[in-house]
Amino acid sequence: MWGRRHVGLGYRIRIRYHHLRSLLTARFSSTTTMGVTAAGTVDTAARLAKLRRLLKNPENNVKAFVVPSEDQHFSEYPAHSDERRAFISGFNGSAGCAIVTLGGAFLFTDGRYFLQASQQLDSNWKLMKQGLPDVPTWQEFLSKHLEQGTRIGIDPTLISAADAESLQMSLEPRNSELVSLQQNPVDIVWGKDRPIRPRNKVFPLDVKYAGETFQSKLGRLREEIQKKNAVASVVTLLDEVAWLFNLRGTDIDFNPVFFAYAVVTPTEALLFINDVQVQDDVKAFLGSDVQIRPYESFLSSLKELTTSLGASNEKPMLLGDKTSLAVVEAIGGGNSVLVPSPVAAMKAIKNETEIEGFRQCHIRDGAALTRYFAWLEEQLSNGVELNESQAADKLEEFRSELDLFRGLSFTTISSTGPNAAIIHYSPDSADCAIVRKDQAQPGQYLDGTTDVTRTLHFGTPTDEEKRAFTRVLQGHISIDTAVFPTGTTGYLLDVFARRALWQEGWDYRHGTGHGVGHFLNVHEGPQGIGTRIGYNDTPLKAGMTLSNEPGYYADGRYGIRIENIVIVREAKTVNNFGNGYLCFEHVTMCPIQKKLIDLSLLNTQEKEWLDAYHAETLEKIGPLLRNDPRALQWLERECSPV
Repeated sequence: MWGRRHVGLGYRIRIRYHHLRSLLTARFSSTTTMGVTAAGTVDTAARLAKLRRLLKNPENNVKAFVVPSEDQHFSEYPAHSDERRAFISGFNGSAGCAIVTLGGAFLFTDGRYFLQASQQLDSNWKLMKQGLPDVPTWQEFLSKHLEQGTRIGIDPTLISAADAESLQMSLEPRNSELVSLQQNPVDIVWGKDRPIRPRNKVFPLDVKYAGETFQSKLGRLREEIQKKNAVASVVTLLDEVAWLFNLRGTDIDFNPVFFAYAVVTPTEALLFINDVQVQDDVKAFLGSDVQIRPYESFLSSLKELTTSLGASNEKPMLLGDKTSLAVVEAIGGGNSVLVPSPVAAMKAIKNETEIEGFRQCHIRDGAALTRYFAWLEEQLSNGVELNESQAADKLEEFRSELDLFRGLSFTTISSTGPNAAIIHYSPDSADCAIVRKDQAQPGQYLDGTTDVTRTLHFGTPTDEEKRAFTRVLQGHISIDTAVFPTGTTGYLLDVFARRALWQEGWDYRHGTGHGVGHFLNVHEGPQGIGTRIGYNDTPLKAGMTLSNEPGYYADGRYGIRIENIVIVREAKTVNNFGNGYLCFEHVTMCPIQKKLIDLSLLNTQEKEWLDAYHAETLEKIGPLLRNDPRALQWLERECSPV
């Protein structure tokens, strides 16, 4: 166990105590950091004043500066040393972009974080609720709302080359321009208080968990290099580097990754990493197949490699479409090409060893969740007072006793009362609410990553609560039972999850499903299910892993979510019109509370699905609970047929 850092192949523990009187929504995962600890408002006046002075300095001479959430590797959840947007704005949600001008400060985020941002931003900031009518994206704000001829400062390591090119084109009609700054001014404002970037030891992932040697993966990547008539492939995303070399680390909370870059040529594999992180076991594991180079030498080495490999327009360097502008500038114009990452495509399709790992870790995780829910119900029934953080810690305790557990995949999302309406809320042990019987609330393993959310009620639910829960359940079942032609995307399937909610005039402001890594990031692309048009670019394929998590949130009152992990598999259909059909196999094993279901809204097929799911859950989890009569009794009750 590494404290609150959870890395491994396991589950994501996300406990959400949603306020529907006795409604508890708990999300449990073991892979990344999705929740953010509740935090109060930060006075940003002095920080903004110092930043503006730096922007006006002659060496910068810009009137606006963009502060994205990502780090140099475009990590969804950066290390604390890279949380520049959180530092300058006070908002620490996982998604958002800050723009500071000489006269204003603007924070752009999506619907998942409207409530949290409104609570955390001070009066120096204006919250821009992206997705609402008449609210521009941050890119549109720069190109349409700033005065003409504006010089806009950027850190070239923190913006993708593709985004920079698109943004620059949109600025040209107003004679504005992007300006790459030599040093990030937010880092200067942060000064000595900025945390030191981690340099933790990395460790090999045994092939019995990975299912494929790193030499085999390098061989497949080299085949892609040859197909595209390229001289090399540059890998910049941390989870892609970790997957490619079968290595894991702990440099970022809840994500089993480490800071590194890689360059793979037809004959060499170069890993750019701080030498202190590579011990003898890793050197022996990599052997002569991989050369270790200093992390800080990456950009300068790219310039040398461009020359030595003879990179050109005809024989380019392959760069993933999330590669930074700084990397493209180091290679030089015309010597590289941006493509959908071949490593991401390979990583998205799990091999049979990884798939079996997902099945087994979810069974073990389901046993821990069952023990936790049985314990929590008993505590509340006996009048024991627990706050959100104490409840979350107990679940982590149960999980820590499981085989192959390597920690949580993000901070526990455990919320009660109005906190439950904050989609990615996590409790602060020093200041969090009490879990009550009349309110609602929701790891990483070596062989897989889990992500599960459940909503439970420990009292008597209202008719509205039951109706909302049932509509969410119907959307969940609709995705779980979907059969669809090969070539279908998650963008097209998303409507299945929302149809029942739309009948009530309800909806939710997040995606229905995200890709899930194998003992890697709990959020993994490019596959997903949702309304983002980008999901329409990636057809679902057998072996992909995704979440199935429709929900509903009533601001200031309660929230509901039901989430399982599913694996895309080939479907056996009576007929075959086209190139075959696909379906989903669910691997999450955790009861869905029947007390919250309005059975009159379910049709026969939906009731049969529920009974079959609970029978499967009881069969797989029950044997692991023989030594815990309380948990086994709770499981048998919750899995009884409707």
